[in-house]
Amino acid sequence: MHIFQPKHTKLKPTDVEELMEKYNVSLSQLPKIKLEDSALPKDCKTGDIIKIERKSGDEEVEIFYRVVV
Repeated sequence: MHIFQPKHTKLKPTDVEELMEKYNVSLSQLPKIKLEDSALPKDCKTGDIIKIERKSGDEEVEIFYRVVV
């Protein structure tokens, strides 16, 4: 990982439930990220939800979610 790579974090099952309820979505509706992506944490497997934190501008952080396929 280098300084320009956004932070990737695997969500806990309780966080996944909260996310699904908050945005009223299912796993199939989330954008995808491949298991082979080098930015993923080492312990990821298919079906996990990844939280991606990207810094933009003056240290403002944007959050994105992806499901591992």
